[in-house]
Amino acid sequence: MNRDTAREITAELADASGLRDETERQDYEQVRRIVAFISQNWRRQPSLEEIARDVGLSTTQVHHLFRRWAGLSPKAFLQAVTLDAARAMLAGSASVLDAAYETGLSGPGRLHDLFVTHEALSPGEFKRRGEGVAMRYGFHLTPFGEAIVVVTPRGLAGLGFVDDGDRDAALADMARRWPAAQLGRDDAAATPFARRIFDRRLWRPDEPLRIVLIGADFELRVWETLLRIPFGRAATYSDIASRIGSPKAARAVGAAVGRNPLSFVVPCHRVLGRSGALTGYRWGLTRKQAMLGWEAGIVHD
Repeated sequence: MNRDTAREITAELADASGLRDETERQDYEQVRRIVAFISQNWRRQPSLEEIARDVGLSTTQVHHLFRRWAGLSPKAFLQAVTLDAARAMLAGSASVLDAAYETGLSGPGRLHDLFVTHEALSPGEFKRRGEGVAMRYGFHLTPFGEAIVVVTPRGLAGLGFVDDGDRDAALADMARRWPAAQLGRDDAAATPFARRIFDRRLWRPDEPLRIVLIGADFELRVWETLLRIPFGRAATYSDIASRIGSPKAARAVGAAVGRNPLSFVVPCHRVLGRSGALTGYRWGLTRKQAMLGWEAGIVHD
């Protein structure tokens, strides 16, 4: 895709932003309720009728919502979030990471590392806690609810989610990470990044998303390893610890994963417990399951 085509697509999306935003707002709220129900009841494999009855929609509405939102049926999504599926995602996870570093990946599983290119602030810049770094932020609707997007002249630096409409809390969460940065609202600056993160038509290897990782050395190594976990696969905390040369640091890896400032883009949602359990997630387990189910639709598209 050339730059002109990307601009045209972005313009089309902007022209339809009112309808698109309202549709996404309604979609994710309904999806969140459906995912929450599935998360609580997956062991007994609820029927489509049960799911629809719980969320107050018809079976047809639930089916079409999921097809539109994730590209797969509710039944396929239910299968994607079972423990067996999670264990399958973990199969050979250590060797998958080794292959990603040593030989690269091919096919749909390589979408993410082709989509993102990153750089890190220098240790001196990090020590200054963002001093002298101009950051702009905006609030945007996404397939996983409203998000705060933080950008710098060098690329995307933060992506978090707004829960219960509390934008102040989402902003405070980002601001505390870089207390000395110049942080100001600028929706126009953040919009192009927000749109391309969740628009698969703009995931192109010739124009990868530029991101800036701002953290301590250990955190950077963890986050860079997360970028190597392909779509449809997962890794454990101990796999990541071994990959970065600190096999006994699984707990520290977990802390670094929790401090990831770039939700979804740096895919901390692809880290699972050794048994396949979802374990904790900074932006909620329901959202984590939603992300994994949404990605299942991409892998099987």
